[in-house]
Amino acid sequence: MAKVEIEKLKEIARQIRIDILTMLVEAGSGHSGGSLSAADIITVLYFYKMRYDPKNPKWEERDKFVLSKGHAAPALYAVLGRAGYFDTGHFHTLRKMGSILRGHPNSAVTPGVEVCTGSLGQGLSQANGLALSARLDKRPTRVYVMHGDGEIDEGQIWEAAMTSAHYKIDNLCAILDNNGLQIDGPNKEVKDTDPLVGKWRMFGWHVIEINGHNIEEIISALDKAEEIKGKPTMIIAHTVKGKGVSFMENKVEYHGVAPTRDEFERAMKELSEGN
Repeated sequence: MAKVEIEKLKEIARQIRIDILTMLVEAGSGHSGGSLSAADIITVLYFYKMRYDPKNPKWEERDKFVLSKGHAAPALYAVLGRAGYFDTGHFHTLRKMGSILRGHPNSAVTPGVEVCTGSLGQGLSQANGLALSARLDKRPTRVYVMHGDGEIDEGQIWEAAMTSAHYKIDNLCAILDNNGLQIDGPNKEVKDTDPLVGKWRMFGWHVIEINGHNIEEIISALDKAEEIKGKPTMIIAHTVKGKGVSFMENKVEYHGVAPTRDEFERAMKELSEGN
């Protein structure tokens, strides 16, 4: 891509981080760390790769995204709002009674949300179904699903991974937000799932490793995934929990808390300076 397009995506991702924190500070609760670590990937998905029409959210040939790590909903909502699915004024209603922006994605109330997620471990099974349905109907739809690295402690992930490979679901691309931390601490201390590349390959997947904050690498991986035939693709994206806000980065304490007003102001200063 042209350098100007890369810079545009970086600027969108910066705005997405501002939106995430704006939502969370207004709500007074929610998940900061994993929403920020996912921001660059979801930005590239919606503003570079995926085919969709926000004016016609149920367009049959659209690509679909499943946020299996549903607690990172603010990142998805920020992107959906900026993509035109709903007015960004809704950002100030996150987690409030009657809001279309629930604590976890709810397809019944939020335009652009494909499935309800938040019960960890279920998203890959849902994505399998969506991708198989598209294949049976001979639609060009591609399905993308994002997992948290703590989430893959769940056994259902690995059952679904075997299913994906068995049925050669090559219109499916999974992305692992591999930030190294989950709510109880470092992944390696809670349940060490390494070697990740080897495991996914042995389960029959094509595997790509990238820096999940490098826009060029994200683009290249998504493009490559689209070329793979006969097997699903897993993109292992190495990320930083709380990315973009220095005092949140790599801090497990920010997994499931919103910033205070003072922290929000500090974060806005950093993001406005492009740090």
